Amino acid sequence: MTGTRLVLKRNGKDEPEKPFWISFSDLMTALMVLFLVAMSVALLAVTKTVTETERARAEREAALDALLDEVEKAAHQFPGVSVDRNRNVIDFGERALFDTRSHQLKSNQAILLRQFVPKVLEIARSQLGRQWLKRIVVEGFTDQRGTYLFNLNLSLQRSQRVLCVLLNSSSAGEGELSPEDQEQIRELFLVGGYSFNSAKASLEESRRIEFRLEFFGIGETPLLKVDIPRGNFGTCSMGS
Repeated sequence: MTGTRLVLKRNGKDEPEKPFWISFSDLMTALMVLFLVAMSVALLAVTKTVTETERARAEREAALDALLDEVEKAAHQFPGVSVDRNRNVIDFGERALFDTRSHQLKSNQAILLRQFVPKVLEIARSQLGRQWLKRIVVEGFTDQRGTYLFNLNLSLQRSQRVLCVLLNSSSAGEGELSPEDQEQIRELFLVGGYSFNSAKASLEESRRIEFRLEFFGIGETPLLKVDIPRGNFGTCSMGS
């Protein structure tokens, strides 16, 4: 009896399926590589942005420190005047205090302001000053007595009085500011009233003025200047 050979045929579908699964695996590998490359590029871009931001922030802080150093040097020429670097404030201490319910400055106080402010303006005209100093806000304060609205108006009047002292004609020997300095004051200085906020330890110390320095932020640029005719400052119309 002749032996019968049993031949088993493989499924014809096996052969074409193998290259399909191999191609799919390669595709997934390629996609994973592309994903990793994209993530690496994204991480590098983020890292570069953070690094540039940190560098710009460090450069700004260094520039502001140098500016405040110059302001402190100017303040040291006037005993009693100091710089609070934490608040970016020029504090006149006892050199510019007001009487109760008054916004008048005494003659020696006016002379101090007329002598000190040109020093600050000189710093503002320096390269660092032009680049970073945005404005100087003259802030007036009152003590805790009286109503809020009365003190708010009084503190504003005390700020305005400083501008009157700087821009009005001075008496003989008071060191009147130059026209160039006066023009710069009009461009750079603002007034602000703060009622009895930020009161000092005593009533007398609270009745004061301060100069708050404001600086440009990173990437911030000065606004276009309005074309204002030179001179013609007028006279101070504030009463006593």
